[in-house]
Amino acid sequence: MERFAPLLLDIWREVGRHIEIGEAVARCTPLLARRVPVDQVFVRRLDLAHASVETVACASASDGDESPHTRETLPSAALQELVAFCRRDRPMRGSAASVAKRLPGALPEHVVGDVLVGPLLRDGEPAGLLLLVARPPRHFEREHEDIARALLEPFAIALGNDQRIAELESLRRAAEADKRSLLARLGREDLSESIVGADSGLRASMERIELVAPSDVPVLLLGETGSGKEVAARAIHSRSPRAAGPFLRVNCGAIPSGLIDSELFGHERGSFTGASSQRKGWFERADGGTLFLDEIGELPLAAQVRLLRILQDGSFERVGGTRPLHADVRIVAATHRDLHAMVSEGRFREDLWYRLAVFVIHLPPLRERPEDISALASHFALRAATRFGLPALVPNRDDVSLLAAYAWPGNIRELGAVMDRAVLLGQGRALEVAKALGPAGPPSARASAREAPATAPRPATPVPDAPSSLDDAMAAHIEAALARAFGRIEGPFGAARALGINPHTLRARMRKLHIDWRRFRAQAAASAD
Repeated sequence: MERFAPLLLDIWREVGRHIEIGEAVARCTPLLARRVPVDQVFVRRLDLAHASVETVACASASDGDESPHTRETLPSAALQELVAFCRRDRPMRGSAASVAKRLPGALPEHVVGDVLVGPLLRDGEPAGLLLLVARPPRHFEREHEDIARALLEPFAIALGNDQRIAELESLRRAAEADKRSLLARLGREDLSESIVGADSGLRASMERIELVAPSDVPVLLLGETGSGKEVAARAIHSRSPRAAGPFLRVNCGAIPSGLIDSELFGHERGSFTGASSQRKGWFERADGGTLFLDEIGELPLAAQVRLLRILQDGSFERVGGTRPLHADVRIVAATHRDLHAMVSEGRFREDLWYRLAVFVIHLPPLRERPEDISALASHFALRAATRFGLPALVPNRDDVSLLAAYAWPGNIRELGAVMDRAVLLGQGRALEVAKALGPAGPPSARASAREAPATAPRPATPVPDAPSSLDDAMAAHIEAALARAFGRIEGPFGAARALGINPHTLRARMRKLHIDWRRFRAQAAASAD
């Protein structure tokens, strides 16, 4: 075998150089033909799930003499015989006729001459076959079996790489189909986020976004819950040189404290109970792109220390790892909390604050953007109509007046939910904005809310018969939705859809607030009687 060492080195080099198996086999066949009596080389893939064998690559030592790719379905007995042959993990030599008789289905049709067939394994399991064919008068000797055995590993790797490419391509096509379906449902042509109010209520914020986007400095977005911080973060990413890279969002407040390091920085296999494999963290996955750290104020102090290190030099270690890793990531952080106060209280690191707040952008709450309410409501109404398959309607003047009179403590996110309900309740006949606003109704003194100090996150609004607590307000809102849905929780006309939340989340809140949906079913039945 020593005299064939240069040949095997050349084979390994070509397999590593060419990812597509057809190209690899085409390059390797002339190399083999110079040292071994080979006229044709076939690589055939076993598809155990569909009981078939397929020629995925074939090449000939003679130019233009190439067999077509074929696929054959195998009887159960033939498939089992091929699997048993692969598990024995040693080549078979003989005439084409004898090999075809001993291993039905192993050879393509019209193969003549002497044959060497060997099993190709992937992770120890049967994956395919390597066929070497010598046409008369040439034939294989015993020493060629050893060469064929040495060829099995590089060709198995080539087949495995080709299979992974096929799997990735299948996933890509599925993702593209899902994307097209989603865009069709949303009535959009692409995924770029249109920013309503960019030329009006958000003009100052958009000017700062345009200013900072081309640079690579960290950005801190400040604004109330639902004010559009993720939309702003995506706008920064799409306008940056990293636009072609990944954009990943991490809700820091939703990660269990014990898993924060693993989620952000990844972990090595066996680093803790349940770590059965190596896992890349958010920073590695966002390499070359933008990482949006939402609710950054929720990070524990210990995680803040490790975040500070990667912001300083771009290096980190996976949980359980000892090798420093590097990631080229642009950080955009966001919070609705007062980080200044948290720093003075010792709940947020001052040095991390200075690292994140290189460029701060304030997003105004919706109550400070009254000029945008009409455009936003129309945008959400049209989007909801497309999603629900209903006729497209936009708010009229009375609808806009009702919406403008509301204080919007949930900001744009709440407005989107209200318009979803208005579209569902109207069922294409009209937009039921008044009903969608619920029992709380529009506050009678929105002007006082508008005049409240800008530092107050949620100014008090005089509401007649105001509930005594947030839980009371939430319970009243949920009960109103249940009443309109006749106690139904799930489905297109259920309370969960009207409230814009997951049915499981709604049930959890109902349990917490001691709301019994069955009484609304009973009320509906009584009304029918």
